[in-house]
Amino acid sequence: MSHHDERTFVMVKPDGVQRGLIGDVVSRLEDKGLKMVGGKFMQISEELAHEHYGEHEGKPFFDGLVEFITSGPVFAMVWEGADATRQVRRMMGATDPQEAAPGTIRGDYGNDLGQNIIHGSDHEDPGANEREIELFFDEDELVDYELDAATWVYEDAGDH
Repeated sequence: MSHHDERTFVMVKPDGVQRGLIGDVVSRLEDKGLKMVGGKFMQISEELAHEHYGEHEGKPFFDGLVEFITSGPVFAMVWEGADATRQVRRMMGATDPQEAAPGTIRGDYGNDLGQNIIHGSDHEDPGANEREIELFFDEDELVDYELDAATWVYEDAGDH
């Protein structure tokens, strides 16, 4: 990982999987110049859902979150790039798809707050990306490699 790169956790939720949007989400992140370093098609267990949404435990919408995220398979990923967490959040759009700008993933595909297609680590929550990556991936499931296109994505990629 080069000095300005960061890793972030991204997940296509059950509604996105059911609607066949995995490819579109991956394409958008690739088009932006981010690099996928891990990917896993999986069914989230009740236990993992409780850990993932731990901060919301006890809130009225908690059970609904758990029920939804375990209702079908998800595609969990780790992406790498300069300021990756913030970049992905901007591409995802507002949490409520009704407020998400056209051109964002949620703005283009989402209609409902409960079903908003995608999850990405929160750039305003320090350490969220590392915490979520560790929850879903073992270190040996992440691949470190040079992306040849990086020199065309970042100005200084050729000289470090």
